Amino acid sequence: QVQLVESGGGLVQPGGSLRLSCVTSGAWFSLYNMAWYRQAPGKQREFVAGDDGSGRTGYADSVKGRFTISRDNTKKTMFLQMNSLEPEDTAVYYCNHGGTTGYWGQGTQVTVSS
Repeated sequence: QVQLVESGGGLVQPGGSLRLSCVTSGAWFSLYNMAWYRQAPGKQREFVAGDDGSGRTGYADSVKGRFTISRDNTKKTMFLQMNSLEPEDTAVYYCNHGGTTGYWGQGTQVTVSS
């Protein structure tokens, strides 16, 4: 069983920045695909950014150039740096370990509003 705990969400004005963190309890963290997803009210959960454990990253088109995924394998922690936030980025952000059939965190709310 892998536990994931997200933090760093909050209320921010448009154009602002937030940094999300996801601390995991699993072993061999560095070997696993890790990703961020988000779910806005009334919408399906969607992929935001991912890191396959070999240094390759991928992003949804809507966040490219604004969000950056990174990880600290020594601390079993993944990050999502979010810059130039827009109201459309408002959602609950979830940390994912090992793909969509793997493990999920409880989510952290990000609200972008003036």
